[in-house]
Amino acid sequence: MSAAEHERTVSETAVTADTLLRASLLPALEARVLLMHVLGWRRTELITRGERPLEAAQVDAYRALEARRAQGEPIAQLVGAREFYGLDFDVTPDVLIPRPETELLVETALAAMEGLAQPRVLDLGTGSGAIAVAIASARPDARVWAVDRSEAALQVAARNAAKLLDARRPGGALTFVAASWYDALDAALRFEVIVSNPPYIASGDPHLAQGDLRFEPRGALTDEADGLKALRAIVAGAPAHLAPGGMLWMEHGYDQAAAVRALLEAQGFSDVESREDLAGIERISGGRWA
Repeated sequence: MSAAEHERTVSETAVTADTLLRASLLPALEARVLLMHVLGWRRTELITRGERPLEAAQVDAYRALEARRAQGEPIAQLVGAREFYGLDFDVTPDVLIPRPETELLVETALAAMEGLAQPRVLDLGTGSGAIAVAIASARPDARVWAVDRSEAALQVAARNAAKLLDARRPGGALTFVAASWYDALDAALRFEVIVSNPPYIASGDPHLAQGDLRFEPRGALTDEADGLKALRAIVAGAPAHLAPGGMLWMEHGYDQAAAVRALLEAQGFSDVESREDLAGIERISGGRWA
């Protein structure tokens, strides 16, 4: 159906949720998500209230989002939210959209903290705060630092922490630091776990001009080099900030696991390994600092 036919189909009938969804050019799930966002409805309400006429302002708001999605804007940015590790995070164009595969990094970090009281955790390149907040939520006693060089990203992360974490958690409020990697951290601080989902896409990778990546902050996606520049810096700086026996875990590209393991081993880490996500891709690599 062409755009003109789409508009004609809707205008010739009563404008309800049902008619908007039937006439949408978007995949059904995307259309439902956008319409629920505009109307403030749950999915069951699309069924029980689907034939009721909508207000003109509601129809206009939905069509505006529909048109933006048709141009490729990510759903998460259009609705301003994305679920991650069971939590509903605010999302803006200033931060990466949290992705399910990154939950492996959270799960691995939590496993590394088992048996430790009040573990100290450092999240480098926190973005929306998804990793840091998810860890702090699952381990209320953990003391968590979140670093990002983007002030705009830190504002989003702080908002998510305030919204999603209990203000009375034993580990206290998250500490947000505006810096590049370790630059502004207290030299005396030592962490039991350091985690990071840094920019690891090579500068010339065609994926940067495709899909949702076109609308996400480029500096959080690519190091403008070979894809390993940020990972090298994180590995090199970790020994000065890890407690004895502390763990470093990093997310990386689908084809970078061997290179990241080599970086860790060359730096002197032990127990170096990579772990696969649910798609069978080696998604994260890490090791222990003796």
